[in-house]
Amino acid sequence: MHSEDVASRSADQRDSTRESRNGSSPQLDAVSLAIIQQLQEDGRRPYAAIGKAVGLSEAAVRQRVQKLLDQGVMQIVAVTDPLTVGFRRQAMVGINVEGDVESIADALTAMSEVEYVVMTAGSFDILAEIVCEDDDHLLDVINKRIRALPGVRSTESFVYLKLKKQTYMWGTR
Repeated sequence: MHSEDVASRSADQRDSTRESRNGSSPQLDAVSLAIIQQLQEDGRRPYAAIGKAVGLSEAAVRQRVQKLLDQGVMQIVAVTDPLTVGFRRQAMVGINVEGDVESIADALTAMSEVEYVVMTAGSFDILAEIVCEDDDHLLDVINKRIRALPGVRSTESFVYLKLKKQTYMWGTR
């Protein structure tokens, strides 16, 4: 987004964030979205460069970024390629549960190999992404730890053969 686009937004969008009508999450204006987009392209981009791109001073960008971090809108983290750091096996595991789904989701969240947990509607109650060193490690996590949880009725594993796309750009489209 160019600074002209940001500047052309209506005056009522100038606040960096506002509570939505239901009060549950901040509403982001065009400038905040542009800052997020800049950081998604390069998380180490200097605030001065971001400011130039979005039409703000370095100090104003620094304040907005801190506010976005404090509100939990975004995180700035290093994302590794699991293969290059020794984790050769990834899988998505669909889990069917009897009883309390949240307690199983909480138990999965506590496992270091589990990177992603979502409660779903449909064929599975929970989807969990697992990142392991190898097939033996994956088998151990699924068979001895996940299936051993009280309330887990069944699992179905989807082993990743090749990752074609992984992006974190969805926050600004």
